[in-house]
Order: sequence, then C-alpha cells, then structure tokens
Amino acid sequence: MRKYVLILLFLTVITLPSCGAKKQRYVVGFYNVENLFDIVDNKDKNDEDFLPEGYYKWTEEKYWKKQHNIARVIKAMADANGAFHSVLGIAEVENKKVLEDLVAQPEIAKARYEIVHSESPDPRGIDVAFLYRPDHFKLLETETVHFKFVQSRDVLVIRGLLGGEMFAFMVAHLPSRIGGKGTDTRVWGAEAIYKKAVQLMKDYPGIKIVVMGDMNDDPVDESMVKGLHGKEFIADLGEDDFFSPFYSMLKAGYGSMEYKGTWQIFDQILVNKATTEGKGLKIQKIEDNKFYGKIFKPDFLIQQSGRYKGTPLRTFSSGEFLDGFSDHLPTYIILNK
Repeated sequence: MRKYVLILLFLTVITLPSCGAKKQRYVVGFYNVENLFDIVDNKDKNDEDFLPEGYYKWTEEKYWKKQHNIARVIKAMADANGAFHSVLGIAEVENKKVLEDLVAQPEIAKARYEIVHSESPDPRGIDVAFLYRPDHFKLLETETVHFKFVQSRDVLVIRGLLGGEMFAFMVAHLPSRIGGKGTDTRVWGAEAIYKKAVQLMKDYPGIKIVVMGDMNDDPVDESMVKGLHGKEFIADLGEDDFFSPFYSMLKAGYGSMEYKGTWQIFDQILVNKATTEGKGLKIQKIEDNKFYGKIFKPDFLIQQSGRYKGTPLRTFSSGEFLDGFSDHLPTYIILNK
C-alpha cells in the first residue's frame, strides 16, 4: 500500500506547475519589407515600376517569390524565439491585398495574423501596417496621424490589450532622405507622434506605448532625441520620455541597414517609461543579455559575394532581380513580466 501511495505522490508532484516555469514572452517587432507591390496598375499611385512591363519587370512569379521570402524571414524569427511575433509593424506595402497574401503564406499561416492597414497619401503608394496575433492581442481601436506638412505615409495608432494590459502601438515611416531632403520633416513627424503619445498617456493613465518604424534617421539624430524625446538609458527617463533600445546598439556598431559603407539603425522601436518598470509587461534584455533590442541578421539575409557583400540581400540591385528579401533587417524587442 505504501508503494502505491508513494507512486501517487510522485505523479502529483511532476504534474504540478513548476515555480520556475517560463512566463509568457511577447515578441514585438518591425520590418521594412522593401517595396511589397502587387502587379496591378493603380491609377492613383506611382506604381508603374512594379508592373510586368515596368522598370523592374515585376511579374507574378517575382511577386510570389517576394511573398515567400518575407514569410521565410518571419518564420525564421519565430524559430529563433520559440514563437511567432505577438505584433509586427510593417513598412513599404502597397495595399491590404498584399498583406492578406503575406499572412496566408504557408510558412506563417498558423500564426493566424490579423491585419490593420490604412491607405495613406504617399505618392508611391507605400503604406505602413500592423500584424497581430488575436490570441495575444485584443484590438480595441485604430486611428491615423496624418502629416499636414508633407505628403507622406500616415502613422498607424493601434490601441488594445496585450496580455491583458493596455497598450498602444504606433507604426511610422517618416519622410525619406532621398534627394537630399532636410531633417525638418522628420523632426516635425517625430513631434507629431510624440504629441499623440502624450495625449494617450493623459487619456489612459498607465498605458504602455511602443513606437516603431523606419524613421529614416538614427537613434542619435534630432528627430529621435528632441522630437520623440528618445533616451539612451532607462535611468534617464522622465515621465513622458521614451527609452530608445537601439541607441546604445548603434554606438556599439550594430546596424539594420547599410549606406555607402556605413551601418545605420533607421528601423527603431522605442517604449515609454511605463513599459520599462512595474509588475506588468516590460522590456527585457536580449542581445548578449546586454542590449534591449535585437537586429535579426542570419547569414541568409546577407549578400555573401560581389560588390555588396556583407550588406542586406535586397530584392533588386540596379534593376536586376536578386530574389532577395529587403534592404533593411528586421528589429524586435521582447516584453515579459
């Protein structure tokens, strides 16, 4: 009898939850997927280059290769993290249809991503978007921040519950540097984002805010430091400041994109003070247990030979189809309790 009691006790112990069991981790990321266009001519957009007869000879075959490649990257990040992203901001997509095709790709379909997208006034027709797992994030409302001072991408603002906690995610693609454009428009854009964030913190005390996007500036630039009140260290945060995880990473030599031999981090994710402290979800260290951000840089995303060896393997180079991924590397942070 004693033998059976011991066996029963043993089985009871091994089936009890472990006090050291891993808590739920939430991966929050951003990826500029570089010109994810369909092959259909839209008369209201400058999409002529991405048509079968256009500059890039953008055929259905190339389109589906591009879709597969982006899905492959998302799946590789899920493999590295042990789970698909809870939320993923996206830049440079033409419309909602290309997003629907993306989330249906077999590599990532089981994540069951849902989509938030809004058409913006960008002349090229590229927008930002937001993918989320409905088993992790409960969507409450969405809106956009429109820039009146420049014809550019709108900022998506998404409010909801992540792990039961109130969050707002803001997805941006600030005005380009192409053509020697000055910093003013990006500073103004960052200020508009910051103004909206402060309003959210006022309306929803304790709300956790994540700002992500292709800022077309580095974490050390004026738009991020002054416009968005980005700080390098958590200890320096005021109540309405933002922690910039990639600030220290840039100084340490990391980069998410390369231009003329210099690595930069335009692909940024910042969090407000509430996301760095307290008992709920907060940002965790990832890279070498030293940095709070991660730039995903496996070998398959990097060009291995030729003139651009060592840089992100992009879709095209001088019009030639490379069957690559993007000229940007994806970035992410991890939230945990």
